[in-house]
Amino acid sequence: MSETTKTGPADQGIVDVLVIGAGVTGIGQLYRARESGFSTKLLEAGSGVGGTWFWNRYPEARFDSESYTYGYLFSKELWEEWEWSEHFAGQPEIERYFNHVVDRFDLRRHMVFGAKVTEAVWDEATGTWAVRTEDGTEHRARHVVAATGILSVPFVPGIPGREDFRGEQHHTGRWPATPVDFAGKRVAQIGTGSSGVQIVPAIADEVARLTVYQKVADWLTPLNNRPITSEEQAGLKGDYESIRDTLNASPSGFLHQITMRSGLEDSPEQRQEFYETRWNGPGFTKLSEHYYDMTTNATVNEEWCEFIAAKIRSIVKDPETAEKLIPKGHGYGGRRPPFGTGYYEAYNKPAVELVDINETPIVRITETGIETSEGHQEFDIIIWATGYDFGTGALNRLGVRGRGGLPLEEYWADGPSTYLGVTTAGFPNFWFPGGPHGALGNNPRYSGDQVDYVMDLLVHAREHGHDVVEVTADAEQEWTDLVNDSSGQSSFLKSSYFYGANIPGKPVKQLLNPTGRWKLQELIRESVENDFPAFAFTKAQAPDPAV
Repeated sequence: MSETTKTGPADQGIVDVLVIGAGVTGIGQLYRARESGFSTKLLEAGSGVGGTWFWNRYPEARFDSESYTYGYLFSKELWEEWEWSEHFAGQPEIERYFNHVVDRFDLRRHMVFGAKVTEAVWDEATGTWAVRTEDGTEHRARHVVAATGILSVPFVPGIPGREDFRGEQHHTGRWPATPVDFAGKRVAQIGTGSSGVQIVPAIADEVARLTVYQKVADWLTPLNNRPITSEEQAGLKGDYESIRDTLNASPSGFLHQITMRSGLEDSPEQRQEFYETRWNGPGFTKLSEHYYDMTTNATVNEEWCEFIAAKIRSIVKDPETAEKLIPKGHGYGGRRPPFGTGYYEAYNKPAVELVDINETPIVRITETGIETSEGHQEFDIIIWATGYDFGTGALNRLGVRGRGGLPLEEYWADGPSTYLGVTTAGFPNFWFPGGPHGALGNNPRYSGDQVDYVMDLLVHAREHGHDVVEVTADAEQEWTDLVNDSSGQSSFLKSSYFYGANIPGKPVKQLLNPTGRWKLQELIRESVENDFPAFAFTKAQAPDPAV
């Protein structure tokens, strides 16, 4: 895999669109900007493309969205020439896909790797951004698109003594490129979210001992992954237009079929049969193809949870461990549900132990291991599967300074305020598709909607000779109020990381768009059809210094 050579500190070329981040959204934005005739550049902190799928290379990291629903839809040729091997592809295959896309469309020459952005400052006079990277290089652009993602800043809890540990320690979101050797090692894993449940069964047979520290049990159900058959491959290739159109209109961003039936319309026996079908179905169908009122009807939700709890008890041989794995205090859909393969079964292995840190809290990390309220255990490796500063974490760390030098992190000190999840008032020509207040569902589908909207807006500004584009404060407030006031439409609890509750000191505010993808698409259509009434379009005060 080739990489773009880093430019030096003297690089002063001004581009129309500068993209930050080479993940699924950033690559898509770069492609659209090039296709629309803009001069472009992309800055990426890592040494390769893929974003989340570049950094998260831990054992058994994989999609829990169907592979073919996650990839790009803008090219029939790309769709037909790339074959996913599994319904839920693993990280190496996903990374290969993004590299294929970048090279297939000749995007790599517009990318600068090893370029971690530390500052982005708005220049009022010229209507441009000065973007600086960690090595002091300055890049200048008319528009900045911060495609930095919602799961890109790893969170490690402030447990005393972490710096003292003499063994290896790795966060799932910053996993080393060189495989970690678990053979015969004493391993501690802290955290059991979507990443943690993938790692446990992947390493359980290699380690001498694996101790899993769990804070909150989640309603995990089977991923039910399998290879894509040749017949399925042919069907996918032959149905490109239909699949594209369905995914572009789907409220969840999946190909799943909504069950337009209340659970109470079925008899108790029929519901049990239905639950068994859902249990054996792939990935997110447990949510998207469930009874439409599963998350809102207490009877159905409780019954579905009882069904999962019975499955856990039937799989996990030790009753005490099984009870620890059964969530308490929230129903299915109250938190982001993880999907796993062999997770519950791993606890039947003699080398694997589960510790509930609510009952047995961690006191400190030592030079040789972990001390809890019940004593000390020695470890060779600590895995931090402790999640991310979701939604705003990366944006608040870019050093963004808007009008009058206003820091973005200060403007968002009480939580994000946005317009359609793509921009914010006081920060002209600054865009963040795939950030906070997007839709709720398969990430590349709704961030793709936002990427297209940003490009429509920038093309409109270019065609009308406008240098500076800024959303009005009223439009921003209206959308932000709608998002916050609609939180009751979401099943997610305010203790979820979807509200930022996992980060100490972070305001607990809505970070998703509970109104859903259809509402977002409706407002985007209205905005485009009416020539973007939520925005003020102006000329820069002074000539571009590069002209």
